[in-house]
Amino acid sequence: MSGPYWMKTLINKTFSGRFFLSELTRYPHVGRMVDKLLFEGDDIFYLPKDRVIPIDEAVDPEDIQSTAVPSMVLEHFIREADFRWIMDFCICRDSTGCRDYPVDLGCLFLGEAARGINPKFGRPAEAAEALEHVARCREAGLVHLVGRNKLDTVWLNIGPSSRLLTICNCCPCCCLWKVLPVIDTQISKKVNRMPGVRLSVTDTCVGCGVCTRGTCFVDAIRLKGKRAVIDEDQCRGCGRCADICPNHAIRLEIERPDYIEAAIERISRLVDLTGKSERM
Repeated sequence: MSGPYWMKTLINKTFSGRFFLSELTRYPHVGRMVDKLLFEGDDIFYLPKDRVIPIDEAVDPEDIQSTAVPSMVLEHFIREADFRWIMDFCICRDSTGCRDYPVDLGCLFLGEAARGINPKFGRPAEAAEALEHVARCREAGLVHLVGRNKLDTVWLNIGPSSRLLTICNCCPCCCLWKVLPVIDTQISKKVNRMPGVRLSVTDTCVGCGVCTRGTCFVDAIRLKGKRAVIDEDQCRGCGRCADICPNHAIRLEIERPDYIEAAIERISRLVDLTGKSERM
């Protein structure tokens, strides 16, 4: 049975209190309960934008098609999935009344569990339309978040979590995961960087501070003296700071050549999109 439409209304009305509710999870009993109910078994990570990924050397935008880029992870799962569902709205941007990014570019859900989503929330899609949707999201400046997210199965009243892959398209102003700095660490550590990706500040940094003003989801970059410093423990590798730096002083690096394959394998262990495991 799909989630009732009033669930969306409830989230809209309570979304502004997400930081307060997240802070409550720091009480051990509350944190364990919320973790089990909403985040058990989760593993989610941000995908940096394709155009800010240097592999061995800077990549010319015209060469993107022949280069291993993060969006290939999405393309793999979109083509593999037996079922795809495009949401007509982003619940985060809809709840905050976002004026800077499109509200109608919602999540993409993959897998058999998505068949149970309330038809008022969106529409099923073929692979080509799903690929076009995520491309539009990138063009709008949104950052992809991909993985297994039990919270979506709860509010949508679908499941199981092992049959649903979430692809969020996040903006820096409204994203639910801005709560990561204040939520219980057992929950926050389930949202990570893409395997093999890291950010570093180069010597060309002049300390202008552009990267520290409303850019990072988790406040992981700050000025220390006259230079930006990245908190490795907090950074989720979304690459927004590298993308926005006017001096190109922040470098997004690849630490392993098989980072695309590593990301696909990690997700595949958690989510079955084809039902093959059940048919074997």
